[in-house]
Amino acid sequence: MPNRSKYFYAIGLSYKKADAEVRGHFSLSDTAKQNVLAQAKQNGIESILLVSTCNRTELYGFAEHPFQLIQLLCDNTKGTVEEFQEVAYVYKNKEAINHMFRVGSGLDSQILGDFEIISQLKFGARASKKAGLLNSFTERLLNAVIQASKRIKNETELSSGATSVSFASVQYIMNNVAQISKKNILLFGTGKIGRNTCENLVKHTKNSHISLINRTKTKAEEVAGKFNLVVKDYKNLQEELNASDIVIVATGAENPTVYKSLISTDKPLLVLDLSIPKNVNDDIREHSNITLVHLDDLAKITDDTLEKRKTYIPAAESIISEIMAEFNAWLDTLKFVPTIQAIKHKLTDFKNSEFNTQRKKLADFNEDQAELITNNLIQKITNQFAHHLREDSNTSDESIELIKKIFQLENTQNV
Repeated sequence: MPNRSKYFYAIGLSYKKADAEVRGHFSLSDTAKQNVLAQAKQNGIESILLVSTCNRTELYGFAEHPFQLIQLLCDNTKGTVEEFQEVAYVYKNKEAINHMFRVGSGLDSQILGDFEIISQLKFGARASKKAGLLNSFTERLLNAVIQASKRIKNETELSSGATSVSFASVQYIMNNVAQISKKNILLFGTGKIGRNTCENLVKHTKNSHISLINRTKTKAEEVAGKFNLVVKDYKNLQEELNASDIVIVATGAENPTVYKSLISTDKPLLVLDLSIPKNVNDDIREHSNITLVHLDDLAKITDDTLEKRKTYIPAAESIISEIMAEFNAWLDTLKFVPTIQAIKHKLTDFKNSEFNTQRKKLADFNEDQAELITNNLIQKITNQFAHHLREDSNTSDESIELIKKIFQLENTQNV
């Protein structure tokens, strides 16, 4: 790691221990992300990378103690430190590196093999770099994770078949609603999940009664145009909710956009909430005709596709091991750089001292010639040490200690 007093941490929470409501408390909006970066800079954090999706919020960064990163997260979200500690994970150094590889390659996703997260990691890295908060270690690590992700995609079928939250929602509708092609479907929200759901709806339900509503109408019209669907005005949301048989909510609001008082219909209404934080208030369950299904319920739907994907886990892990070994080898070479530099300085001190002696002794001392010869010798000697440490990574720690003793390099800091 770049500095002895700083460790590389991955801190965060995910669907594994935190339900949708708790994940919503720690969700980082774009503004909150900017605030975290600004605060990190003020606090002297050297490198930090943020990820916040519907399934996880994570910070990867350098700190003396993980609490520095936890504090950044809690200061800029609705979440508290106590709540975080109940559901969180904290990984350090090699474990943190390993975690980023698993996350970036879809092995840690709520739906196995979902590679959406890799673009979130890239986006986070771009924002950090812009803020001057991405050091060479984190950048190199992310590039290794991207490489692993690409190879897993190309060399295994870990992400084969159509399995995603949007697909799972359409699958749920088809399994639970009779005569689906005759039902009125309303899609509220046309962000990424909304668009994907829309595509799956059109493809699988053969339904021509699908309406779209979005706060920004032009965005809904773009999606509608692609699939030849109807767009309704946001101001008519209440009317459209009550005219529907199925409502899919995929908005990105901070607070619920659908709630009990908007509903006045008596006919059965299925509501699917694909948003984090939740955008449908639980109080709509008080209407006996309403069935509310949330993202977390949908993720439990496993099908043959997921079972098939599990068989590719060993192949994916093998690719990760290979690329992680290369990254760790690079990391190990960083370990002895300060020692090699210290040897060079020590030998240069010996040389300068000897030059002073020879200047006094020899009237015709050829300083230029001596400089050339001794510099070449110093370079050859340091190269020998570097070669030994690079080749013998198993005992490099012991070798470094021995070299320090021999050359009396007491104050050299290695990572």
